[in-house]
Amino acid sequence: MTPVLQAQNVSKIYDMGSTKIEALMGIDIEINKGEFVAIVGKSGSGKSTLMHILGLLDTPTDGEIILNGVNTKGMTEKQLAQVRNEEIGFVFQSFNLLQRTTVLDNVILPLKYSKVPGSEWERKAKEVIEIVGLQNRLKNKSNELSGGQKQRVAIARAMVNDPSMILADEPTGNLDTKTGDEIVNNFLKLNSQGKTIILVTHDDDLAKIAQRKIVLKDGRIVK
Repeated sequence: MTPVLQAQNVSKIYDMGSTKIEALMGIDIEINKGEFVAIVGKSGSGKSTLMHILGLLDTPTDGEIILNGVNTKGMTEKQLAQVRNEEIGFVFQSFNLLQRTTVLDNVILPLKYSKVPGSEWERKAKEVIEIVGLQNRLKNKSNELSGGQKQRVAIARAMVNDPSMILADEPTGNLDTKTGDEIVNNFLKLNSQGKTIILVTHDDDLAKIAQRKIVLKDGRIVK
């Protein structure tokens, strides 16, 4: 089986003039289809840098990212943007929704940059909105929603293009415990349906829901 995602000898060095900061060093990761993996580390461990590189939001100084057997090294920014939109669903701590736009239109947005015909946009968006239980909020603007509802919209938006994987960065960080548990259950449900999920967090308790844990410290994998 070809892994969904591979990082091969990935390093990231930031050149700050007279100083060079090694954010990541020699990272090797292989994630298979249907896995639920947590990437864990304290602040400054390099986990945010790794998330951006795995999500093709940044490029490594050295090494390669291979997605579904395709090496992304050397891709143009336009090609990377297309791969991100079609193959990776992002869920961020801060939701990143269009505040004065309806739930339905927020979820439709990624479809506008995909190969899906416009006649299919509303149907596909409504399908994933129903999965996260917000079918009664289609016409609500996102600034009218609670934090938990906003994160569920973000999950629906991440799923709408049926990506190869969902990459979630501290998805419960801005939520109370009860609401956070509801979001966790959404991820568990998606994973039980075969969706590959990569969870980036500093929270060891949250990481326990994953099938496998990758621990970062000082830019290296230690476990």
